[in-house]
Amino acid sequence: DKQHEHGEVHRHAQEALQVASSAHRRRVPAAEPGVRLPEVAAETEEQPEYVSIARSLLDGRTSPLLDRLEEERSRRKRQYHNRTNVCSAALQREEPQRKAKKEEELVDQLIQDLNEVNDIPFFDVELPYELALNIFQYLDRAELGRCAQVSRAWRVLAEDGVLWFRMCVKEGFHQDASVSDSPCWKSTLRDCRNSAKTIRSNWKNRVGSISQLQFELGKVLCDVSSCDNFVLAGYTSGDVRLWDTLHWDSAASYLKANGLSASTDPRPHVSHVQVNDAVAAAAYEDGCVDLWSTETGGVPIHHYQSAGQVQALALSPDSPALVSASGPDVRLDHASDLVAGRGQQCPLAALAAGETVYMLDPREEKPWTLHSVYGHPVTCLDASDSHVAFGVKRTGWAMHDGGNKIHVYSLETSKPAACVGNSPGDFTCIDLRNSPPHLLVCGNKDRRVRVFDLRAGSSVASLYAHHLGVTAVQADDWKIVSGGGEGLVCVWEMRMGAKLWEMHNRHPVRHVRFNTATLLTANIPDDKSPRGACITDDDLTAHRRHRGVICHYDFSEDALSQESVLPICRSDYSDSYGYNYNIGLAVPYDRLSGSHPSH
Repeated sequence: DKQHEHGEVHRHAQEALQVASSAHRRRVPAAEPGVRLPEVAAETEEQPEYVSIARSLLDGRTSPLLDRLEEERSRRKRQYHNRTNVCSAALQREEPQRKAKKEEELVDQLIQDLNEVNDIPFFDVELPYELALNIFQYLDRAELGRCAQVSRAWRVLAEDGVLWFRMCVKEGFHQDASVSDSPCWKSTLRDCRNSAKTIRSNWKNRVGSISQLQFELGKVLCDVSSCDNFVLAGYTSGDVRLWDTLHWDSAASYLKANGLSASTDPRPHVSHVQVNDAVAAAAYEDGCVDLWSTETGGVPIHHYQSAGQVQALALSPDSPALVSASGPDVRLDHASDLVAGRGQQCPLAALAAGETVYMLDPREEKPWTLHSVYGHPVTCLDASDSHVAFGVKRTGWAMHDGGNKIHVYSLETSKPAACVGNSPGDFTCIDLRNSPPHLLVCGNKDRRVRVFDLRAGSSVASLYAHHLGVTAVQADDWKIVSGGGEGLVCVWEMRMGAKLWEMHNRHPVRHVRFNTATLLTANIPDDKSPRGACITDDDLTAHRRHRGVICHYDFSEDALSQESVLPICRSDYSDSYGYNYNIGLAVPYDRLSGSHPSH
């Protein structure tokens, strides 16, 4: 009976499925050609999905849902394993790179640490402001800019005025300023850097103003000295003239000679002049030496008479200390004798006489010998605060032993610090005091300007400059200015060894001095009594081409103001024609027909 009941149920189910299949036959789309249908539905069209599921269950097969769930579970497991393998391989590749990068920058390390935490950065919470400021002081401008983008607290630290004040002083701007002098030192540093960039561009392109310092009644120029904004010149008429390039109408420009030299007829020529920021000194051919104050001018504040003609005169650039040499005698007047209240400073002088270099200390009874080699005379000398350098001429059997040399001695140990140069010509000028640290620039009769690195003892630059020999030279960290016996003043770029520009005047260049934005050159004639300058001539003043010339170049930003440019250089296209001297070549404007008012 039970088997009969089970068969009846199975038969009724088959009939129900056939009825349902015929009811939905019109809604089910036909099977695609080429697709093989199951044997159970071969005689009919494709059945609904739930019909096939029911048939499968009735036939005793496993549910397709279980198969699909199993396939989905397997697919997800394979995808998870694949992603895990990729991440593991990437971590294995990055691990050796992290170990290889041992030295990381401080900023990158801090930012990497911050990326590992998701809450407030620990640097803002745990470190005191002063300690964080001490850490930030070792960062440069670019690193401070990156730190300012991390968080608001880091930005306050990165823009602290003390940091930017120290950076401004470190780069050479506002050396004598204090933190309270500027409300925003970051902006001050930016303005200073932009100004320095403009000035360097003006130097390279010779953009600026040129002034000639002339004294018509002085006749022929004898000697020139400069320091900062002061320029001192001596003439064959016995006059001494002082210019202040910052205050052209200064009353201290007129310096009176001492009574003895002023009463002599004819007045003796000025042989040597020296100036610093406090005093100005002049030596005459009759052996008199006068000293003036640069603030008051007028009559001399100090005067003495030497036994013979003064052969050399030197003035300390940073203190009132005057040294004069007359024959075998050397006289040193230091601050206590010249300016009251400056007696604590003790000067040290370097002297060259023939083949010997002496050091003179007023605390010692007599000078001591620093260098002396028989038959090797000293041709030039210069000294800084820590070293003294001098050129030595080799003669006789030593001519072929390396050529002429420059010896550098340490003032602290009195021992040789370096020996550079290997030139067949005599060294004519050396600049050690104004050169960058560890660099020395010199000129030679072999027409070359050389720059030496005293640390390595090697040549940094060697430039073929002047065909009549180099007479004056100075250099800084990127440029060299040289003067020659033919009257040329040349400006060179040290790194490229290329000439930027040159200027020519009559007579040899005997003085070259420049600072950040100005350049002073002096062409001094060798003939101090040219035709036309004698007292018996009709014209009591020498002709201009015989006098020599002092040129002052200003490359600062405000040097190109409308007041400092000649009217012809400010002409525009409304004029009929003109020239623009602010570009490399003199390019005339177009002549426009009918543009003149007369047309």
